[in-house]
Amino acid sequence: MDESKRTYDAGMQPPQALQRRCVVVCDDEHEIADLVARLLEREGFCARATYCAQDALALVRAGEADCAILDIMMPGMDGFELGKRIREFSDIPLIFLSAKDEEVDKVLGFALGADDYVTKPFKPRELVMRVRACLRRFNRAEQAPQSDGRLSMRGIELHPDSHEAWLLDVPLSLTPKEFSLLEALLKAGGAPVSTGDLYELAWGEPADPAGMNTVMVHIRHLRKKLAEIDASTLYVETVWGMGYRIAKAANERR
Repeated sequence: MDESKRTYDAGMQPPQALQRRCVVVCDDEHEIADLVARLLEREGFCARATYCAQDALALVRAGEADCAILDIMMPGMDGFELGKRIREFSDIPLIFLSAKDEEVDKVLGFALGADDYVTKPFKPRELVMRVRACLRRFNRAEQAPQSDGRLSMRGIELHPDSHEAWLLDVPLSLTPKEFSLLEALLKAGGAPVSTGDLYELAWGEPADPAGMNTVMVHIRHLRKKLAEIDASTLYVETVWGMGYRIAKAANERR
């Protein structure tokens, strides 16, 4: 469709930065995928409807998606597995779409790197606003000036500009959220950082109970990756009633 011929509801024209963004919609129910795609097209997005996880994964891998809306209950590869695979190579916003409203499913979704979780039936305008909100947060993260300053403590080294991390000179393979959490802890210099602050720093939105659980899951995964290199040292410790911090060396403890 010619972008110059698109019309919008009064007062609802999307910001120019979002107008050309492409959203991949994946749902094995063709009617829902097509409905969501048409809805997004009417609101100024480029939308691609897909009906299986492999097709959606191929589009994201080809760089043809700025955001993805993934149904959870799909045959073969479900939405959780699809989101996990996308997070292995991309940090685009992911929104899970599901008829399941269980807290455990939401926690799992956020733990896998989701930016939002919408339950069916959903309100069309609300879904569009959630997509816009996710893209705005992602835009701010993309446009934020990168620091060339390297962060290091206790044998951990982070390069924020290149998004690389090492422990004892061994490369760490971190997800974007794990990297953000570790960066926040290193910037604190060993001072405790609350779970709520960690969530807001890594996810860019106010924390809620599900968000707190999400941070705990990511911290557990981060500790596991650090332990795979050095199992003899606790690098990220829990400060009960406060949050987490980079642990002090044994000779620094009182």
